[in-house]
Amino acid sequence: MVSKRLSREAGHRRKFLAIIDDTPECERAVAYASRRAKSTNGALVLLYVIEPGDFQHWLGVEKIMRAEAMETAQSALDGFATKVREQIGIEPELVVREGTPTEEIHKLIEDDQDIAILVLAAGAGKEGPGPLVASIAGKAAAFPIPVTVVPQNLSDEDIESLA
Repeated sequence: MVSKRLSREAGHRRKFLAIIDDTPECERAVAYASRRAKSTNGALVLLYVIEPGDFQHWLGVEKIMRAEAMETAQSALDGFATKVREQIGIEPELVVREGTPTEEIHKLIEDDQDIAILVLAAGAGKEGPGPLVASIAGKAAAFPIPVTVVPQNLSDEDIESLA
């Protein structure tokens, strides 16, 4: 069970959560979430999850690998934040977490009671809709808030008219 959402109470704003990863479709999720946040006087949260990898090396190597992963995450978030600022005119909240994506999404939703909608984008390729969208069907990944799935092939004009 998810904690009560506070986004409709005085002093709170509804937040749209978009996940930043290396999939080409994540840009569409950010485009929709940022436009939706602006049109509803909400806020945008961009989350990058550093997946646990081969960090179990010698201590020095582990520190370097973690630092490189953090630098990659920050760079990706900064790139999307710059686009959102320039194109939409809102300031996104940037979050980096380490763990498995679905677990970290659940934790962030629980930690931030203003997050009311998770926005994901579905890939249009033959390899499927993407890992997060595919995980929605599984019981373990069922998210405790509404999920909006944006098709990758929507243009900016399409997204603008829908948001």
